[in-house]
Amino acid sequence: MDPSAIAANVSSIFSLPEAVSRVNELIDSGNASSIELEQVISSDPALTAKLLKFANSSYFGFSGKVATVPKAISIVGHKELRNLVIAASVTSTFKGIPAELVDMDIFWNHSITCGVTARLLTTNVNSRERFFSAGLLHGVGRLILFSQYPKESAEVLGHFHQSEDAVAQAERNIFGFTHAQLGAELLKQWKLPPDIWKVVENQFDPMKEKEYQYDASTLSAAINIANYIQPCINKLQQPAEDKISESAIKTWDFLGLTAEIIESVVTVARLQVIEVYNAIR
Repeated sequence: MDPSAIAANVSSIFSLPEAVSRVNELIDSGNASSIELEQVISSDPALTAKLLKFANSSYFGFSGKVATVPKAISIVGHKELRNLVIAASVTSTFKGIPAELVDMDIFWNHSITCGVTARLLTTNVNSRERFFSAGLLHGVGRLILFSQYPKESAEVLGHFHQSEDAVAQAERNIFGFTHAQLGAELLKQWKLPPDIWKVVENQFDPMKEKEYQYDASTLSAAINIANYIQPCINKLQQPAEDKISESAIKTWDFLGLTAEIIESVVTVARLQVIEVYNAIR
């Protein structure tokens, strides 16, 4: 199986709303005006409502009442705007996923927890929304597998009682690639920047590419912490043993994360996830 071919085949099934794709294209062009972005966003009432909800969220630190799209764009900025409109739309993009394989509310709660945690972990203040997006989108490849290969996915889920590493190895044995690689291919199809899809791709091997070591390690640590806060489990999955993996410890050491820092992140994340979940879902 070829992950790029699978992603191309399902890109029409799992496609971003037209307004979101247009916002992505405009920002990629490098010369998008706020007026153009406002026109595109305003053409989608659901997207407009969610963007304003984000702009008024204490989670993103925006003060004052934001009542219009232009003001939201001026506060958020163009780069962060892309990430927020994707976050606002992605949970409604994946439909028809077999309920016997995954509870979508639990799945997105876990994904949002990853996004919130990644945002808290990064030391790069100017890239916080990008880390939130990478965390939110880190598991979309799993949804593609659930949709296209339900029988094989059920077999993979049988390894959840071991660890995420065991699940990744089961995916390699059955499909020839991991859901991280497949998800990254879909994000490329969506024309997201490499500093998002490359990070998603390398979540199981954060040291693979030097350029993305810090970013991928941050995402990997966020996933591990999110697994503790909000396990992504359902009828076919059993939670992994309550122990810290060797790979997680190496990642935490690389990032300089202490037990005190992790405990603090867990405490804050638990509170923030509720607000973000309500804004998105």
